[in-house]
Amino acid sequence: MTYSSTPELIATCWTSAGNIAPLSIPETSPVLLAERLAAIAATGWAGFGLAYDDLVAARDSIGFSGLKGLIDQAGFRYVEVELLSDWWDESRSHEWRPQFELLLDAAETLGARFIKIGTAFGEPLNDLDFLVEPLRRLTKGASQRGTRIALEPMPFSMVGSMPAAAELMRSVDMPDCGLVVDYWHVFRAGTSLEELSRSLTADQIFGVELNDADAEIRGTLFEDTRDNRRLCGEGDQDVTGFIKTLQAIGFNGPWGVEILSEQHRTRPVSEALESARSTALQCFPA
Repeated sequence: MTYSSTPELIATCWTSAGNIAPLSIPETSPVLLAERLAAIAATGWAGFGLAYDDLVAARDSIGFSGLKGLIDQAGFRYVEVELLSDWWDESRSHEWRPQFELLLDAAETLGARFIKIGTAFGEPLNDLDFLVEPLRRLTKGASQRGTRIALEPMPFSMVGSMPAAAELMRSVDMPDCGLVVDYWHVFRAGTSLEELSRSLTADQIFGVELNDADAEIRGTLFEDTRDNRRLCGEGDQDVTGFIKTLQAIGFNGPWGVEILSEQHRTRPVSEALESARSTALQCFPA
């Protein structure tokens, strides 16, 4: 297997969002969309991600067709859209279904590779069978609109680990339903690289997110992931080993970089993007 000399990197939504954090109300970036995309392009990224509230703002201003024009003009190859939750709960479908429809519209017009979804915060569950049919329904809806569904396990959510998520994907058994593998969540869930290698197959990996973390957790797991992530290579994770593990499984990019921290948010967006990209590239094996 051969790998390109310069990996293609995607600035996931929070990496370029500026001074705004997950669970803010709303989560809309304070950076004007055109300025944000220009900064992402100028710092050498192959693609970018946008969160739901940013997509609402884009739809209501320039429209998704206008956004697609900016994407084409900048030459981006990859677009990601996120995040849907509560999709398993039909009693809340009046809330999540309109969100899903907007994400589908965005994915279809922008050519997004997948729609990222999550599960409710709390203790990870052992029995995930109740998610199989809802995932199949979501995936069918995405497939009909030319995109896919990618679930991101998080150690403070119902689907807490990659091995559990990979088993869930085997139960769903649909080629358009897969996983986003975020190294912070792998590391904090206590999953070793060996366990990751044993549990995942290449066809399950729709997206990867690179980042780093200190050995010690500060605050809750959510507070730590929101406020204390480190640039790649500047924490205590084995980012290079993680990349090698995924390459050995058969994944070869594009690679997302998701940096979330109080420090990152307060930096000028172009400077934050440049630091996130350059440190990530340094972690790739020669």
